[in-house]
Amino acid sequence: QVQLAESGGGLVQVGGSLRLSCAASERTITRYAVGWFRQAPGKEREFVAVLSWSGGSTHYADSVKGRFTISKDDAKNTVFLYMNSLKAEDTAVYYCNAGLLFRPDGMDIWGKGTLVTVSS
Repeated sequence: QVQLAESGGGLVQVGGSLRLSCAASERTITRYAVGWFRQAPGKEREFVAVLSWSGGSTHYADSVKGRFTISKDDAKNTVFLYMNSLKAEDTAVYYCNAGLLFRPDGMDIWGKGTLVTVSS
């Protein structure tokens, strides 16, 4: 079973930027769709972004469109989420997610999450 490990979370001010990374334990991740979800305090987990296994197709939640970018480096088995123009409402635990087929409620494999706190 592929394992995912997120990193890069932290405290950032409103308007700032962060880059989240998700390292996969196996090269087979290159054949998976990969995505990010987030869960804010007191709220349900929500979809953020997804990237097709080929890297040719992306989809974003309306709330992050134009501010976040998902990408991957197959050579490093790593997925990235570049977050710009951060808002207080982006504060959440961010989870890396992967699977053979994208599902809007989440695919089969999850990381443990990394906390992003956006302060004003």
